[in-house]
Amino acid sequence: MSTVLTPDSASATVQTLRDSPTTCCVVGGGPAGMMLALLLARWGVPVTLLEQHKDFDRDFRGDTIHPSTLEILDQLGLAEPLHQLRHAKIYGPTLRLANSSFSPVDFRRIKTKFPYILLVPQVRFLEFLAAEAAKYPDFKLMMRANVEQLVEEDSQVRGVRYLGADGMHELRATLTVGADGRFSKLRHLAGFEPIKTSAPMDILWFRLPHIPGDLPEAEGRVLGGFGGGRMLAVFDRFDYWQVGYVFPKGGYQELRAAGLESLRQSIAGIEPHLAEHVKTLTDWHQFSLLSVESSRCPVWFKPGLLLIGDAAHVMSPVGGVGINYAVQDAVVTANLLSGPLKAGQLQVSDLAKVQQAREWPTRAIQAIQSTIQNQVLARALRGQAVTRIPWPVRAFFGIPGLRDVPARILAFGVKRVRLKENSPRNGR
Repeated sequence: MSTVLTPDSASATVQTLRDSPTTCCVVGGGPAGMMLALLLARWGVPVTLLEQHKDFDRDFRGDTIHPSTLEILDQLGLAEPLHQLRHAKIYGPTLRLANSSFSPVDFRRIKTKFPYILLVPQVRFLEFLAAEAAKYPDFKLMMRANVEQLVEEDSQVRGVRYLGADGMHELRATLTVGADGRFSKLRHLAGFEPIKTSAPMDILWFRLPHIPGDLPEAEGRVLGGFGGGRMLAVFDRFDYWQVGYVFPKGGYQELRAAGLESLRQSIAGIEPHLAEHVKTLTDWHQFSLLSVESSRCPVWFKPGLLLIGDAAHVMSPVGGVGINYAVQDAVVTANLLSGPLKAGQLQVSDLAKVQQAREWPTRAIQAIQSTIQNQVLARALRGQAVTRIPWPVRAFFGIPGLRDVPARILAFGVKRVRLKENSPRNGR
């Protein structure tokens, strides 16, 4: 054992428990971290996954699994078992305007085995991946493991120190991967500063109950509506509706000041079918505020450390592609690094290859999201009337060949990602 100072008390000393070293330490049990840990363990790379919470259950996480991720799971033989979980299928979003509705994307027109977005509660998805990873002897999952420090020697990250239920631990690893989300602790500890772009909107997330006579047309769709400088996104979560109320950036205090009755009226004004549902909104504690932003780190790595997923690039909620891109990051990381990790020959240049492969798809999709936010959503949030879809837009989506480009980008990102064929170890 070694004696170190705890991060929050320079005067108190504790004994730090020295864990058995591993080849890869993954911090963060979200889609990126869990998928990477599963792939590395499956391919024979010892990996320890540290998750700071006691379970994977978090309110208002994204529940969308895109065709790209489903194809990757299919390569692993996991797509069919995943479909055994309770799920819904989204074939495309529907926008409701004052005088019409519009369905710009139809995944059934693109070439894929899975022409839909699978809607599965993220807690169930992560539990599913964790159970699969646990079948491999090279996988270890540590819950309630809160990373406090990086272990650095000779200008290289050698692992982490984390606070567990039984005290401070030190885990040494050849590679430490930060997959700990948009508020990444590892990003902060490494001194990486992301370049941020602020979207013109914020979102209030909340739940509404199902009631008799509920919106049957919403099955298999995401409903969106505009009205009064506000927008609404409605998702069916089987037992309840998950609703996102979109309003101009920085307008939360004004929203609170106007009161709950004003908010209920605004929601019902956008979607009259919810007039009865909103009566259940009686306390501000029922809402969760998401401050929407988009960001990207100029550099994702340093010797011994790599960032992926939201830790490296925070995605806007537009298109719901965050999970898709996080999983793609994990797949590319496993494709490129599993061989060097097994051989004990990991170089900084290998980490650079991961960023090189994933940075331009990330920048491209963020540019598309920014355009949609600034040219379409910002107009609606300024209160400008959006009563019908402009005819050039309708014309575009009526042209074969062109109309399916948005669907392909939404389904697969700007670059399709697959597992490499000859993995270091296939099977259990």
